[in-house]
Amino acid sequence: MIPSILPTYNRAALTFETGEGSWMIEADGRRFLDLGAGIAVNVLGHASPVLIEALTEQAGKLWHVSNLYNITQQQALADKLVDNTFADTVFFTNSGTECCELAVKMVRKYWHDKGQAERVEIIAFEGAFHGRSSAGIAAAGSEKMVTGFGPLLPGFHQVPFGDLEAAKALIGEHTAAIIVEPVQGEGGIRPLADEDLKALRALCDEAGILLILDEVQCGVGRTGKLFAHEWAGVTPDVMMVAKGIGGGFPLGAVLATENAASGMVAGTHGSTYGGNPLACAVGGAVMDVVADDEFLSDVNRKSGLFRQKLEGLVAAHPDVFEEVRGAGLMLGLKCSQVACGDVVAAGYDNEVVTVPAADNVVRLLPPLNITDEEIAEAVVRLEKAASQLDAGK
Repeated sequence: MIPSILPTYNRAALTFETGEGSWMIEADGRRFLDLGAGIAVNVLGHASPVLIEALTEQAGKLWHVSNLYNITQQQALADKLVDNTFADTVFFTNSGTECCELAVKMVRKYWHDKGQAERVEIIAFEGAFHGRSSAGIAAAGSEKMVTGFGPLLPGFHQVPFGDLEAAKALIGEHTAAIIVEPVQGEGGIRPLADEDLKALRALCDEAGILLILDEVQCGVGRTGKLFAHEWAGVTPDVMMVAKGIGGGFPLGAVLATENAASGMVAGTHGSTYGGNPLACAVGGAVMDVVADDEFLSDVNRKSGLFRQKLEGLVAAHPDVFEEVRGAGLMLGLKCSQVACGDVVAAGYDNEVVTVPAADNVVRLLPPLNITDEEIAEAVVRLEKAASQLDAGK
């Protein structure tokens, strides 16, 4: 008999009842150090006093009105995002998946309104993850994502990750845009080199097409800049944002230049829940903390500390780990002679939470306000997990 919750997840045998900062407390009382943050979502940790205050204050006023009306909290958050980024305009969603749908619609509508309706094709990169909608799986194109869900939404082409020559070769009279994650998350914590991101921007400019950046996982302070593309000194035309922007409350946003969004007029897109007062009140509080230069500087400092300790862990356990990769507090441990899932499971045994990814990588995505002491404790627990796996070989 099928369970009451659709069985699309292989869930760990854990039930977390409460959380405090970088810690989650299991129903049996065990305290787990959280290096997953709900897959890069809880940027300020669990039960953040700042976010609790923002949420409860708004909850006592107004929850939902729909986008038929002006929403004060939505306007305030949109202004913060515009003031702190390349963007001229923002559309709010509930998730990163919805962001992908709008990004695709936006670039296709852009060309349609310019009298080039044939420009519908979007070039993506292998190993990408752009959500699980029809557009998202078509963009990713991997067998795992698309098998059984055909016919696929047409108009997407994939090239090897970081292969700019292959991308250039595909650009033609039907090309609308290139979409890329500055750091692949699900794909195994694979950063696109700054020079490659600059080259992609130049390639789009040369061809006169649009650049979509998917910063759903790598954005909102995760790499030590507010958004990862800032390290390369480039700007996109359209950007997908979610996960961390809500700090745990479902929230996403598509940011765009006035030019790229020019086709999106009244009636071309909508969302009943997107940008409601509760979500935007929390998102505004997240931005007030994460967009601060001192906060981001501390993320970079802690990243260096964490990475240094992880390099020692890799050196001490070569049969378990091969390398450390990533940027900021979006780090990955590439596994060598063991499966990444075994490392995650051994972590559970030692009360530390990590997240598996492709390319046999364990993702480390802690809250951005994790303390130095918690970083040290995290590595202790990861070392115990590695030793456990070494002993079992």
